[in-house]
Amino acid sequence: MSITGVPLAEADRLTRSFGEFTAVDRVSLRVAPGEVVGLLGANGAGKTTVMRMLLGVLAPTTGRALLFGGAPSRASRRRLGYVSQGLGIYDDLTVRENLSFFAAAFGVVAPAPTGALASVADRLAGEIGLGAQRQLAFACALGHDPDLLVLDEPTSGVDPLSRAGLWDQIRTAAEGGVGALVTTHYLEEAEQCDRLIVLASGRVALSGTLAEIVGGRRAVLVRSDRWEQAFQALVDAGLPVTLAGRDTRVAGFDGDAVRAVLATRGVAAQLDEVPATLEETMVVVGGG
Repeated sequence: MSITGVPLAEADRLTRSFGEFTAVDRVSLRVAPGEVVGLLGANGAGKTTVMRMLLGVLAPTTGRALLFGGAPSRASRRRLGYVSQGLGIYDDLTVRENLSFFAAAFGVVAPAPTGALASVADRLAGEIGLGAQRQLAFACALGHDPDLLVLDEPTSGVDPLSRAGLWDQIRTAAEGGVGALVTTHYLEEAEQCDRLIVLASGRVALSGTLAEIVGGRRAVLVRSDRWEQAFQALVDAGLPVTLAGRDTRVAGFDGDAVRAVLATRGVAAQLDEVPATLEETMVVVGGG
């Protein structure tokens, strides 16, 4: 594995249009060795399209997609491990046969099934649970010691314990110098990333570390004995509202605006300004 100053993956003002629809609009990002970059955004924000252009599967309309400093090619793709949303494993092969097949494609010795995969090594991949299937897809992606991981929703649909295990593997790989570009819809997983790129309607809405993205943004915490009425009043007013137990949170508005809405319904409440969460920040900028 070679670690240089050249980005492992780079999007340079990538744009992709389908007819009159622009799915990705001038997106730029970089992934360095040993760095985990999270690509976040709502469904349809353009995350998978960006990944497909970086992989060379989809040609950009304008801009450049680079792998290891050059255009994506068969040679450069051999240096990455990819897990798609559809996993890419073969249901009619056993776990062991899947590992052998992917290893043979890269000309390396197949890794032995370990951990939870060891107990299902001789079962068909289509017959094991989704969590085990995702572990298998990840093991296949890591089997040839890649320099870069490209992971599209790698933990989607699996239980929290399995998700934590997969993230442990991602962080371990990064500690060994592997770069990773990861999409996820679990916002709590964003804390596992070194940097975040938030897409909204195909454009970069926010980028930076978690602390930089949230910055000094604030939310209003609403506590009321009539919490259901408070929540409904704020929803009816079109404010971005979330419910945490019986506490209501409103992002992107100050206390005076929230208090005025509640007053129109005659709802008494205690209001406090608190730091915004990542989810609230994304809603405010249109990325959630």
